[in-house]
Amino acid sequence: MCDQEYKAGVVYLDNAATTRMAEEAEAAMQPYLVEKFGNASTAYGYGEEAQAAIAHAREVIAASLDARPSEIYFTSGGSEADNWAVKGVAEAYGKYGRHIITSRIEHHAVLNSCHYLEEQGYEVTYLDVDQNGMISLEQLEHAVREDTILISVMFGNNEVGTIEPVMQIGRFARDHQILFHTDAVQAYGQIPIDVACLQVDLLTASGHKFRGPKGTGFLYVRDGVKLQSLIHGGAQEQGLRAGTENVPGIVGLATAVYIADAAMEQRMKYEIQIREYMIGELLTTIPYSQLNGHPEQRLPNNINISFQFVDGGALLVMLDTLGICASGGSACTSASKEPSHVLKAIGLSDELARGTIRLTIGEETTKKDADYVIACIRELVGGLREQSPFYEDYQSRFHAVD
Repeated sequence: MCDQEYKAGVVYLDNAATTRMAEEAEAAMQPYLVEKFGNASTAYGYGEEAQAAIAHAREVIAASLDARPSEIYFTSGGSEADNWAVKGVAEAYGKYGRHIITSRIEHHAVLNSCHYLEEQGYEVTYLDVDQNGMISLEQLEHAVREDTILISVMFGNNEVGTIEPVMQIGRFARDHQILFHTDAVQAYGQIPIDVACLQVDLLTASGHKFRGPKGTGFLYVRDGVKLQSLIHGGAQEQGLRAGTENVPGIVGLATAVYIADAAMEQRMKYEIQIREYMIGELLTTIPYSQLNGHPEQRLPNNINISFQFVDGGALLVMLDTLGICASGGSACTSASKEPSHVLKAIGLSDELARGTIRLTIGEETTKKDADYVIACIRELVGGLREQSPFYEDYQSRFHAVD
């Protein structure tokens, strides 16, 4: 039974939406908020101090990707970086072709950028995915045209956690001289990424997804790749992104990168252990439930489960009253009443999509947290089904057949 006495605090299981900032990142930022407040574009001492901090941050992030510091461009987060990658490549290479390939399960920062480009006369092919959320390399090959300039496929899906075949896509794109962008907002800081090995041309990351500060992120752009500016003004970020640099945020971002990189292997093993335990318990003890996303090729912290005959929104509200933070999918579209485009793309009915919740664990999630959440979900799902006329009708028909 759900032990309400355990609710001493909050069990936070929405780390795909955002994470608690690391104390080390906060501490590293503090001096640059007050004492070391210089503008990095100035030539005197304070400015040089800020320049040095940014340069060091660029080196730390580059090292985590096996990239060069000159290939790292700081942004305000993942959405800006995705917009910049897709629109920036389209504008820079539009004279060579106006065709882009992406998938149907991308984050809206990519999808809406592609919709914008369609309004400007570009053509976009949206790849289907299978029931696990995986694209087909064969379909990708058939989608390529002579005027294809960009392939944009996410590294790991933000809703169902499926990890796409990024290495194969990178190799294919390089062989066909097509630029390859991957939205790694959910994957970076969670799993090892080597851009040289993966043959990625552009990669997006966001600081608050791996315990860095909100409002920070970066775009990796392989040396030699052309990119049109998205924000015009000053000459910051090698003349490609105007605006005074967010020095405290960049310092906090790099600190979070260093921490995530150093503890990655140990954290991955721990999160997978908790993930598999929770999935096993939920699926075996709650009938008419199913796991969404690839059962093996998935992000270490992602659990996405559908409960038939259950209103997922009601379940989330009830979990919240018990001190459990979870979500129905992407935080960026939580206000939408439409079923998730990702869940629809993998073949879920509207009813099942609306009965879906996402639990994304973190390094702070304990076995005791997991047991509490499992017990609460089991109890709440049972209660909601008792109130469901659809469940009652199904049960009566099922027993009638028996």
